[in-house]
Amino acid sequence: MTKCEDCANYTYNEESDTWDCCMSLDMDEYEAFLTGRFTACPYYDSGDEYSIVRRQN
Repeated sequence: MTKCEDCANYTYNEESDTWDCCMSLDMDEYEAFLTGRFTACPYYDSGDEYSIVRRQN
C-alpha cells in the first residue's frame, strides 16, 4: 500500500480533476505508481517540517 494520499508531492490537478504525483518520475517509476506497486517511494515527503526536530529531542 502506498502513502501517496499523505505525501506533500501528491497534488490536485484542477484541469484534469485528478490527484497526481508532481515529481518527475521515470518510466519504470511511473508504471509502478499507476499499477499500485510503488510501495517505497524515494520521493515521499510527509510535509511535516517538524519531524526532524522531534527526532533530535
